[in-house]
Amino acid sequence: MKPILMTALLCAAMGSPAAAETCPPPLAFESRKAQLLETLQGTRNENAGRFLTRELLALWSTAPDRRAQTLLDLGMELRDRQAFDAAEGVFEQLIAYCPAYAEGYNQRAFLRYLVRDFDGALADLDAALTRDPHHAAAMAGKAMALMQLGRVAEGQETLRLALQLNPWLPERRMLITPPGELL
Repeated sequence: MKPILMTALLCAAMGSPAAAETCPPPLAFESRKAQLLETLQGTRNENAGRFLTRELLALWSTAPDRRAQTLLDLGMELRDRQAFDAAEGVFEQLIAYCPAYAEGYNQRAFLRYLVRDFDGALADLDAALTRDPHHAAAMAGKAMALMQLGRVAEGQETLRLALQLNPWLPERRMLITPPGELL
C-alpha cells in the first residue's frame, strides 16, 4: 500500500474526536449466526460447508459502524502485506474504539499468531470468546495457539468444541484421533 493511501485510510478511520468516543454495540446477527451454525452441523458436502463458513465469517467481519469497519479492513490489509507493527496498531485502535466487538480481538490474535506471539494470541482469543462464545473461528484459533504452546490435549479439546459448532472449519485437519476412536 502506498504511504499516502495508507495515511488517508488511517485519517478516515480515525474520524473526528467526537466520533472516537463512542462505538455502537456490535450488530446483532445472532439468529443468522445460529441458523448458519445449525445448518453447518447438518451439512454433508464440503463445498456447501465452505460456502456457509464464508457467510459466517462475513457476519463476524461486519463491524458496528463505518469507522470500525475501516479500521478492521485496514488492519487485515496491513497484516496481509506483512506490515505487522502497523496492523497491530490499527487493531489496537479498533479494540480501544469498540471493546465489545469480538472480531477486533480475533483479528489481532491472528496477527499475533503469525508473529509467533502465542500467549498474546491466546489472550486475545479468550477476549473474543468472552464477547462471542460461539465464534467457531476464534475457538479454532485458540486451539491452534494452545497446541503451539505445547498444550496439545487442551488444544485438541478446544478444537473438538469448535468442530461441534462448525465441522467444516479448515483446522479440522489438525484434529488428532485418539487410538481406537472413530470420528
